[in-house]
Amino acid sequence: LTPLAKHIRDTILATGPMSIAQYMQLALTSPIGGYYTRGQVFGRSGDFVTSPEISQMFGEVMAVWYVLHWEMMGRPPKTVFVELGPGRGTLMDDIMRAAKRFGAFYKSIQGIHFVEKSPELRKLQHDRLGCDWSTTAVVGDKSDAGRTPLSGVSQQHGGLRVGWYDVLEQVAVDKDCVPLVMAHEFFDALPIYKFEKGENNKWSEILVDVADSSAAPAQSAGPTPLRGSVGSKIGGDTTSTSHFKFVRARGVTSNAAVVLRDQRFDSLFTKGNRVEVSPESARIMIQLADWISANNGMGLVIDYGADWTQGDTFRGIKGHRFVDPLDSPGSMDLTADVDFSYLRFAAQGRAKCHGPIEQGSFLHSMGIQARLQQLLQSTGDSKVQQDLVDCYKRLTDVHSMGRVYKVLAVLPNSSTLSPIPFAQPPANGPHKQ
Repeated sequence: LTPLAKHIRDTILATGPMSIAQYMQLALTSPIGGYYTRGQVFGRSGDFVTSPEISQMFGEVMAVWYVLHWEMMGRPPKTVFVELGPGRGTLMDDIMRAAKRFGAFYKSIQGIHFVEKSPELRKLQHDRLGCDWSTTAVVGDKSDAGRTPLSGVSQQHGGLRVGWYDVLEQVAVDKDCVPLVMAHEFFDALPIYKFEKGENNKWSEILVDVADSSAAPAQSAGPTPLRGSVGSKIGGDTTSTSHFKFVRARGVTSNAAVVLRDQRFDSLFTKGNRVEVSPESARIMIQLADWISANNGMGLVIDYGADWTQGDTFRGIKGHRFVDPLDSPGSMDLTADVDFSYLRFAAQGRAKCHGPIEQGSFLHSMGIQARLQQLLQSTGDSKVQQDLVDCYKRLTDVHSMGRVYKVLAVLPNSSTLSPIPFAQPPANGPHKQ
């Protein structure tokens, strides 16, 4: 057992089976081996590739969206970018580079705020934006291994101030400064609770237990993959090498009573249905909605998921493959599809949400094909041209990232704008497919 797996096992033996949410928090962020305490988790050498890592075109198109809506808002003189879960900093780096082509807009940018807990990822973001360690405020000592950036100056982006924060609540902007928010593949990694509807409309929580306990394992069809297929070792599969298993709670847990208190969960789902719910996502979405409305800002939420509540999408990702999420915690990313209807419901009355629409549709509407043609004409290298076309297809094709990834726009509650390329806001509330 790794130190983290032993800690999880000891916790379960001491206090009983834990929620999937608690398991996710420990496996992803624990200081004794959590997945995101590592640095190189993105890209071909890591466990997964995000859209910004695939092509610069993605970030360039996002920059155009912010510029267009900055124009629609009357060109506010001061703006600041805020990114939740910025990965290696690639997306913001591409946005900043593209923004330089729009002089007045670029001049309005006062700084960049990153909401990021991982010390290792903060270092990658710091270096990606060209910040100078000699002028960077840090936590810990000044050695390469010990330093964690708090604030710095981006030399490659005109001396913009860059700040790092653990949570959104810590981010403060001037009252006359419009926040431009990006949450790309942020919500999918937030903890979820999982429930199954049983007899007499009672919800049972699905928990994580040690594999050698006497509790009956929960039957499961396994995770629902985004692309392709993967075998699952979840539940009572004796071939699993995991030290943990899913079990069904014997009674109604306090989590079930609190998380599923909305009557729609009772009316929409029947016996045998499962739901995955992320109260942490709702909490942050409420903060985000209030913050955008209070500061007259704008935001994009981009993630894989659906506009309804799903029940079996929790999985691990390792080496670009889907794997058993209970096998070797800390060695893989853990994720679940985002329920966009739940995010919209959380923001109801606080901000106006538009969408979600499919990523492929969004990118095409915002001109990615025109940008592709520009890049193709800028090189005579046939291999580079083919790589550009392949990246474009991967971002936009319905059989790749174009359909499963969705884009949601968030504007102030007082806004009368119809953001491009979204239709009118749909009805709010969690619902089934």
